[in-house]
Amino acid sequence: MVAAASDTMNTQSDHIRRAVAERAKRPLPVKLMDWVRDRPEGGIAVMFVLVQLLCIIGALAFPDTFRYLVPANVSVTLKSIAVPGIMALGVGVLMVSGEYDLSVGAVYSLLSIICAEISNAMLGDIGMDPNSALAPFVALAFVLGLGMLIGCLHAFITLKFNIPSFITTLGGMLLWKGTTLLVHGASALRFKPSEPFATIFGGEVGIVHASMIWFLGLSVVFYLLLHHHKLGNHFYAVGGNRNAAVAIGINPNRTKTIAFAIAGFMAALSGVVAATRVGSIQPGGGLGMELQTIAACVIGGFALNGGRGSILGIILGTALVFTIQDVLLLLRAPAFYFDMFVGALIVIAVISNTAISRRRG
Repeated sequence: MVAAASDTMNTQSDHIRRAVAERAKRPLPVKLMDWVRDRPEGGIAVMFVLVQLLCIIGALAFPDTFRYLVPANVSVTLKSIAVPGIMALGVGVLMVSGEYDLSVGAVYSLLSIICAEISNAMLGDIGMDPNSALAPFVALAFVLGLGMLIGCLHAFITLKFNIPSFITTLGGMLLWKGTTLLVHGASALRFKPSEPFATIFGGEVGIVHASMIWFLGLSVVFYLLLHHHKLGNHFYAVGGNRNAAVAIGINPNRTKTIAFAIAGFMAALSGVVAATRVGSIQPGGGLGMELQTIAACVIGGFALNGGRGSILGIILGTALVFTIQDVLLLLRAPAFYFDMFVGALIVIAVISNTAISRRRG
């Protein structure tokens, strides 16, 4: 009996080795097609490459009117991508676990204002050295913790009372928006943190802004978390099939609470990074970002019901959205064209993802 089991295992191993060998011998175009078909971000990767090629060809053909490759334009585009990209990392993790957060834009505004007010107060109102390096870091640590606490509150309400996270965070969006006006009012707030905080979050390396470096660095961290860590497997499991996740010993409520906390943390961080870059904060500056980040995730291949998505998809989805915005600005197109194109992309992405899921099923 043991010998039979051993023979069966050896046969299976031989089949696996042959399959791997045959796959390795496939031509490169076939491998690329397999990758596009099998990966959630495959379709958007093809679209992104095609858009970039068209933009580069247009910039080379019409260098005076379509200034896509000008360093100043590249720098502005990278800055535009970075902040919503940081927020989208948290939103994407939450979507993988099967939930949404419509309040991240309001949290972004509220916590960036709280960070600036704490930092300004420590540097001025209580007599601390105006050049103190400590104040903005203390303020940042406080608002990052507060962002996680807000995320946990959303998770508690959603899971405890078994209501859709869409409703919970829609109420949260209105609540935190009103709280922002209560805390500070409708006027802009100046934020000029001391060094080295200002350089770490608002400096530049050539044409690459610190915010873009943070986005890429955090993307690596989230890639390792989502695709190479047990917690990432838990996110996929509870989003893909809650009952199956429970059956293998995963606690869905705890996993989703962590995902909500991560979304709140990243909303707070993106707000502080944006405030440091610009030097001032508008109380309503984050409103609408929640839809941009969800759109970037959906365009990047995330399933609306959870269990599917990748960090590369977030990067490509965010980059494509703001590439389109940049192209429209360079072409001097009306602002509403941007919403039209992004809306069309969302619908196409959802149709594509649904078709792929049915084919796999």
